[in-house]
Amino acid sequence: MKHKNVDFRNLSGRGVWRYKNLIAGKYSKMVTLNEGATPLIKSRIYKSVYYKFEGANPTGSFKDRGMTVAVSSAVSNGYKVVVAASTGNTAASAAAYASRGGLRSYIILPKGKVAMGKLAQSILYGATIIEIESNFDVAMSSVMKLYKEHRVVYPLNSFNPWRLEGQKTIAFEIVEELGVPDNVIVPVGNAGNIYAIWKGFNELYEAGSIDRVPRMIGVQAEGAAPIAKAVEKNLDQPEFVDNPETVATAIRIGKPVNWKKALKAIKLSKGSAITASDNEILEAQKELARIDGIGAEPASAAALAGYKKLLSSGKISDDETTVIVLTGHALKDPDVMIKADARRILVNPEHLDKLILGDLGL
Repeated sequence: MKHKNVDFRNLSGRGVWRYKNLIAGKYSKMVTLNEGATPLIKSRIYKSVYYKFEGANPTGSFKDRGMTVAVSSAVSNGYKVVVAASTGNTAASAAAYASRGGLRSYIILPKGKVAMGKLAQSILYGATIIEIESNFDVAMSSVMKLYKEHRVVYPLNSFNPWRLEGQKTIAFEIVEELGVPDNVIVPVGNAGNIYAIWKGFNELYEAGSIDRVPRMIGVQAEGAAPIAKAVEKNLDQPEFVDNPETVATAIRIGKPVNWKKALKAIKLSKGSAITASDNEILEAQKELARIDGIGAEPASAAALAGYKKLLSSGKISDDETTVIVLTGHALKDPDVMIKADARRILVNPEHLDKLILGDLGL
């Protein structure tokens, strides 16, 4: 999509639809929950790092940015039914925006593979939950086949281009608040978000609104890393993973549908990709919470884990301005949070003062 030079001072409103003139497509109705306008939080310990906290969106993840546009497209084109395969966040977002738009929603989930918080959201929003005895990649293939053969249902997965149109507004918000960073680090699952964010920066660059595009760096969990390994091996096509496994359920995807787009964004921005182990991800999640006070789900923390590895290896300098995109809220995955090490003490309330004062050495 070509734009004229964008003067952000002339835009009105807030959130995703503040940029309606920069979003492709025509919409007779906007189905919105006032998504976007998420906080950009300066790190306490990394001097040039900012966290773009997408967990502050209405359903707690970046998916809401794309969903407002995709569901608006569905409604504007007369659809009554939407469908999506999901590892969890897409399910929650699709169900919420379908309800807001007055649509029926069907959510296809791999049985036993979805974090409790996300499943609970989907149930609360009234979606019909269909579980399959397989993984996300099989669920995604089923949705794509259903759409191709029966066009009465509207797909809400990230092969839907309108999803990416909404997600690119992350780039617009970063530019408005911070300017153009040196690096943007994004957790990668189905791989649409890293491309969408790059697309947003690139459109501003082509319009003459910014003078460069940041390096786009993708982070994948070691057990689900086809794109990161393809970049590492300089492959033209990823070696897909049949049975991906990682604690970071939101990026537990072995055959990302947007892999071509992701590799394009990484290559054209002179970026890179890296893996993080489950242990590194969980340690990064605790660091975010206990130092910066940010509760992010494991997939989000993967981006910080990747940054720490790049920093320690000298591939990124601490003088470079880096935005780490935290894609989802910690409450999405309560089972992981509750397993974090913590001091939990059972005490008679009459002894509370003695316990705390003694613990403080007083």
